[in-house]
Amino acid sequence: MSKIEQSWYQGLSVITVLLLPLSLVFWLISTVRRAAYEIGFCKAYMSPVPVIVVGNISVGGNGKTPFVIWLVSHLQQHNLKVGVISRGYGGHSKDYPLTVTESTSPADAGDEPVLIQRRLACPVVVGPNREANIKQLLSEHQLDVIVSDDGMQHYKMARAIECCIVDSQRRFGNGFIMPAGPLRETQARLNSVDLVIENGGDNPFNYQLKSAELLTVANATAAQTTLLEGHAVSAIGNPQRFENSLREQGISLLSCHHYRDHYAYSSADFEKFNDEIVFMTEKDAVKCQLFAKPTWYFLPVDAQPSAAVVTKLDLLLKEKGILDGL
Repeated sequence: MSKIEQSWYQGLSVITVLLLPLSLVFWLISTVRRAAYEIGFCKAYMSPVPVIVVGNISVGGNGKTPFVIWLVSHLQQHNLKVGVISRGYGGHSKDYPLTVTESTSPADAGDEPVLIQRRLACPVVVGPNREANIKQLLSEHQLDVIVSDDGMQHYKMARAIECCIVDSQRRFGNGFIMPAGPLRETQARLNSVDLVIENGGDNPFNYQLKSAELLTVANATAAQTTLLEGHAVSAIGNPQRFENSLREQGISLLSCHHYRDHYAYSSADFEKFNDEIVFMTEKDAVKCQLFAKPTWYFLPVDAQPSAAVVTKLDLLLKEKGILDGL
């Protein structure tokens, strides 16, 4: 984490004060841009099928992906045909939009879209142009609803429902707009969101992350022995949450190594561990599978939304005509 990012979660610092003029410029540009779409000066693309956006107002990991996976599964349980679109952050494909398949590399599509496709085996398309992503999805599949992984600030894409994820631990940092703080938009934006959901915490509208059993990175099989200690490696927004989950399972961490979110690992990053045990997140594991050693493990997590979240979501789905007869 850079010094600027560290300053976001501390009190008022010299770095914060120096960056405030840039934050004002960022706020003015983003406010004018949003207003242009709200008053119709700029026209948003309206998908032929409803779009549900799962996003946030702050940068860094807030826990969107586990909720997206749960949401898609929830919609599928209601017999809806669901597709997913994503910017594919961290991916560098030569061609977009890109349909994600079982053989698609995270280097092309990004780690989160690959994780979602492997978990759900549902249609996933990535690319910087959301309209093009949607059109490609619909050209390949008959769908009832599309879930957009991120895209709350992409006002060029109209949406039926907005779900905003808030990290209950880090919340909004120092409360400033980028780059002085971690916010993409002010907290007032939450007033227009259909459903604000906390990742963790005691808010009635929350979801908890439940850890499953540790699996090998190489082939996703269960550990054949009790794992008591090892090294934690992660490239996510909030690594402490992952490390605490390992400790809660009785694992002693010999060391913790943090990389920037969406970091592209290579085998050289792990040479220092020799054949010792290494633990990582599922998002990290999809990028390390091809060169993983037998002693590397990942910890899958599943989102478990509260009853309040499920009830509110189903009401929204009914109000928007996505679900009938609830």
